[in-house]
Amino acid sequence: MSSTLRFQVVGEAFKKKPVNVPNREDRPSEFFAKYVFNRQKMQQYLPEDVYQRMTDVIDHGCKLDLQTADLVAEGMKRWAMELGVTHCTHWFQPLTEGTAEKHDGFVEHDGKGGMIEEFTGKQLVQQEPDASSFPSGGIRSTFEARGYSAWDPASPVFVMGDTLLIPTIFISYTGEALDYKAPLKKALQAVDKAATDVARYFYGDVTKVISNLGWEQEYFLVDEDLYAARPDLLMTGRTLMGHDSAKNQQMDDHYFGSIPRRVAAFMKDLEIQALELGIPCKTRHNEVAPNQFELAPIFEETNLAVDHNMLLMSLMKKVARTHGFRCLLHEKPFKGVNGSGKHCNWSLATDTGVLLHAPGKNLIENLRFITFIVETLMAVYRHNGLLKGSIISATNAHRLGAHEAPPAIISSFLGKQLTDLLNALEQSNEGYLRDLKGKKALTLDIPQIPELLLDNTDRNRTSPFAFTGNRFEFRAVGSSANCAAAMIVLNAAVAEALVDFKKRVDSKIAEISGNPEFSTGEHNPVFHAIIEILRDDIKTCQPIHFEGNGYSDEWKEEAKRRGLDVETSAPLMFRQYLSPTSVEMFQKTSVMTEAELKARTEIKWETYTKKIQIEARIFGDMCLNHIIPVATRYQSQLIDNVHKLLEIFPREEAMQMNQNNLTLIRRISEHTSFITEHVTQLINERRKANRIAEVFERAIAYHDNVAPLIEEIRYHVDKLELIVDDELWPLPKYREILFIR
Repeated sequence: MSSTLRFQVVGEAFKKKPVNVPNREDRPSEFFAKYVFNRQKMQQYLPEDVYQRMTDVIDHGCKLDLQTADLVAEGMKRWAMELGVTHCTHWFQPLTEGTAEKHDGFVEHDGKGGMIEEFTGKQLVQQEPDASSFPSGGIRSTFEARGYSAWDPASPVFVMGDTLLIPTIFISYTGEALDYKAPLKKALQAVDKAATDVARYFYGDVTKVISNLGWEQEYFLVDEDLYAARPDLLMTGRTLMGHDSAKNQQMDDHYFGSIPRRVAAFMKDLEIQALELGIPCKTRHNEVAPNQFELAPIFEETNLAVDHNMLLMSLMKKVARTHGFRCLLHEKPFKGVNGSGKHCNWSLATDTGVLLHAPGKNLIENLRFITFIVETLMAVYRHNGLLKGSIISATNAHRLGAHEAPPAIISSFLGKQLTDLLNALEQSNEGYLRDLKGKKALTLDIPQIPELLLDNTDRNRTSPFAFTGNRFEFRAVGSSANCAAAMIVLNAAVAEALVDFKKRVDSKIAEISGNPEFSTGEHNPVFHAIIEILRDDIKTCQPIHFEGNGYSDEWKEEAKRRGLDVETSAPLMFRQYLSPTSVEMFQKTSVMTEAELKARTEIKWETYTKKIQIEARIFGDMCLNHIIPVATRYQSQLIDNVHKLLEIFPREEAMQMNQNNLTLIRRISEHTSFITEHVTQLINERRKANRIAEVFERAIAYHDNVAPLIEEIRYHVDKLELIVDDELWPLPKYREILFIR
């Protein structure tokens, strides 16, 4: 880009006006889920007996027969066609970073030379996408194309534009999962069964346990014109070069600040469209970095929450463009300011209440609370490395441990009250359970300010897995990630821990059931056995419990001594999926087979390699085609100025005048020489890595030899940005990109 064009682009971006968003006079509750075939629509468009069969399928996991599917499809088609729908598609989540869809029209021959609109139960229930073109990790050969997508009735069908979208799982011809949804649903089934069995120790009427998820989606917005003028943003989602702006986030004035008008218009438009699709948006605000924002919904059942997050990310990108923005979901699009995460608030709830809910009023409720807290900690302790492997990526690696997000060490913060309780229970002080309190009041000595209710824990922003009152907040998930990856591991691990807990408790009950000392009231065998096993588990999972500063160097050393996983290399972290304990856990819970785990790990290595490969290629091109020519041109101008001064003034006087120019000329030569030499090295290292046949070794080569070179070269590019005449610099700078006008 020429300097003149750059200034034109920046100027036009600064002059942009907010896009008008149609005002809606009706309340959100009146248009919520307008384009969703939810229970209300099913009642309206399906026969009563078909509706009842569908509720049994959704609520109780009953099988859906083809006859019922045909009747559902007929009602669904009538509803969709009233909205102008002409096509349908199965909407699934392959092992990429997005979703996939193949549209088919409601078109069939009528047998008379014409056509009719048709949508059958078979089309609703099953489609056959080409599996060979999606990542399979070796499960499918490229010549073996068949794969199937199958309807997930637990996630409602919805309409976008003229298309009916049907949420589905995606499997290979031989039955292996090729997506995120299939293993997620298996993990949710496993935790439902395991948690229900344990919950019945306390509440005999529990029939189901639901895993809930409330995600918080962080993102950046940049002007579309400026985005288009940055090849690195266009190709990789992040800026591979660019010096800090003099002012970025150091004044702490962006967080929760007034939302810019253009951004507010985008947010309103996004929320309206999201609510119409049944996504229960609730919170919006400025985040810490300039141009960074957050959207969060009310929590939902985990399977639906994951679908809604994937749908929202797609919607954000589409709506942003109608407002002259590009939405950046990369975890670290700008160096020197905070990156973006997707905090996943996870909890378990029965059909009678929340299992992780704050302490109750009696021993039974408090013992239930502690049981599910401790067994969750056991799951996180046993599989802390795997949990980290589930959230690490080439993009999220830039954010973790950067004093802006949780460190790349999984630990759990509980707060003083809960910590004291676990310590007391470990030391046999059961009376502490009866005295456990919920929220306490804080009265401020300020007129007109009401009494505040304090949670029983503070927050620790350096904790990757913090307890926050009635849920755990998994803070380390990346903003661009499919949060199903983390939820698969977490729910499967908790299911394993609860199954193991129940097995040991039942054994202890059998051991002491004949003892008259444990026969009635609070001293019955069940409660005694639970407390005994909990004491053992509190001791076992103690290493995962950490209340301090996760950013400190001391914690890294302490975590290593505790036996926690402290690896920081993404390719090495991915191997956690193949560890014996991980394979055993996934197989015991029937979530994934060893073959599926090997395939996913291979895909993770391939994806990591490709991302660094693309970054290295575009970075090298920008250095050689944008930066070096501009720096050399400016250097030539300085040299020309030196010669002209020598022609006009006496040599000694001219040399005195030229000291600054000579210094700049020398510095430009040093930086350009380093860049040219090391870009050549970068190209060579990339070529060497590409010749490595084994996918893991190739990913390691890209991590160890290619990625570090990009950062080394970037230092010199960013220094040139400070030296070269601003009118010549070809790329929009941070000070121009990071502040929406």
